[in-house]
Amino acid sequence: MASFMRAFQGETYALLRIMVGLNFLFHGTQKLFSFPKDAPDAPAFVIYGAGGIELLGGLLVAIGLQTRWAAFICSGTMAAAYWMAHGTKHLFPQVNQGELALLYCFTFLFIAANGAGKWSVDGSRGG
Repeated sequence: MASFMRAFQGETYALLRIMVGLNFLFHGTQKLFSFPKDAPDAPAFVIYGAGGIELLGGLLVAIGLQTRWAAFICSGTMAAAYWMAHGTKHLFPQVNQGELALLYCFTFLFIAANGAGKWSVDGSRGG
């Protein structure tokens, strides 16, 4: 990392965790409440199962509460979503339109491995 950014390593990681969590949360609100736009056509288990995980998991990751478990579950959900909705169409994400699911999967895996960090409930509790 460039030396001038080293001093901000904890803050930039916290911003990544917060923004990924909030964006994931809004995927859940879209599925469950048609907010901020109408829910996509999908089977009920996707709407309620994945939507619930996106809503609750995104919230937990964003605020940094039980972050490792929440991020791990979100990562697994996105791995399953990738193979169910995209991976069967084509191998490459650029072709099967699974880039977002793939990025969420590995970003959540990274967060699960690294924990909540700064600006988190877990961090304020010493976890």
